[in-house]
Amino acid sequence: QVQLVESGGGLVHAGGSLRLSCAASRIIDSIHLMGWYRQSPGKERELVAGITSGDNADYADFAKGRSTISRDNAKNTVYLQMNSLKPEDTGTYYCTLVHPGGQYWGQGTQVTVSS
Repeated sequence: QVQLVESGGGLVHAGGSLRLSCAASRIIDSIHLMGWYRQSPGKERELVAGITSGDNADYADFAKGRSTISRDNAKNTVYLQMNSLKPEDTGTYYCTLVHPGGQYWGQGTQVTVSS
């Protein structure tokens, strides 16, 4: 099994920034994808950004232009830098990892953006 440890969430005013981190509990071979999803009460979990082993990144439309996903392969860690945050960005952000053995999820980190 793989454990994903997330950090970096918190309370920020509109227009501010946060940097989320997610580290795998052990080194994993052949990682296909690491990424971030978010979920607000009453809404479905939605993709924020993902990055492949070849460092190809994809972003949701709402994140494009103000978010950057990156990874550190030596540390099995993925980061999400979010700028120009809006109240509608409030929610729980979940890290995910996809490899040949399956898909794993973190416990989530809370992001709250005040108006």
